[in-house]
Amino acid sequence: MLKKIISGGQTGVELAALDVAINFGIDHGGWIPKGRRTETGKLSDKYMLKEMPTSSYPKKTEQNIIDSDGTLIISHGKLTGGSLLTSLMARKHKKELLHIDLEINRGFSAAQLIQAWIVLNNIKVLNVAGPRASEDPYIYENAVRLLKAVNYLFFLDLKKFSPDNLKPFYPRTVEDAVDRLLSELPLRAKTHIAKLEIYELKMLHPTLLEHIKENYGLKFKKGELMKDCRVMANGKAIDEDVATELIITEMWKKLRETHIIRIIK
Repeated sequence: MLKKIISGGQTGVELAALDVAINFGIDHGGWIPKGRRTETGKLSDKYMLKEMPTSSYPKKTEQNIIDSDGTLIISHGKLTGGSLLTSLMARKHKKELLHIDLEINRGFSAAQLIQAWIVLNNIKVLNVAGPRASEDPYIYENAVRLLKAVNYLFFLDLKKFSPDNLKPFYPRTVEDAVDRLLSELPLRAKTHIAKLEIYELKMLHPTLLEHIKENYGLKFKKGELMKDCRVMANGKAIDEDVATELIITEMWKKLRETHIIRIIK
């Protein structure tokens, strides 16, 4: 299970990795060139990175590879520059390496691939690298979205989702579906989801949608759960995706009532 995310703290993919780690309460760290040097100036002290004795970018790249169990590189297209050097160094040190080219593999399938790679290779400390913002102005946002999806996948306890452990009957109402989903999600996931704004719920869909669609009986258009979803949608004809969105939204509403710390004056 992933325990820590590290990077070199540079703009783009490396900063995205650190921001996602902080957002999800995952330990973070890594090595950064002397002076906490980045292309836009000194890195903020809120990031728990250690300074190298040298200002060399390649040296920090190599040390982060050495200190991790595996390196994930995220890019749009083929590797060049520092990202290419990262891949070469990972091979030099015989470390696990996965390159996700967002031009070829994206969304839920990319998140699944990364999660499977982490699990199969028992990666506890993950080094994340990729282009800087100056090289790719869209890479930070896309890397954040992908890494969040990976972490949402880890929210799902795969043992609970095995066929042998699934409840024998499909939920019959949206309320039943919400209760089951809440019983399957760990506390950390519930607390995080409760803090989301409603427009951010779409980030949950790539990770939760497939599980709900596959295991809650939504594929049966005449099933009890789909009927109740249509009732809640004011009788509109809805598909599995819309029904799933409805269930997730109702779950979020419930979590907002139970898992948000409120200040009492």
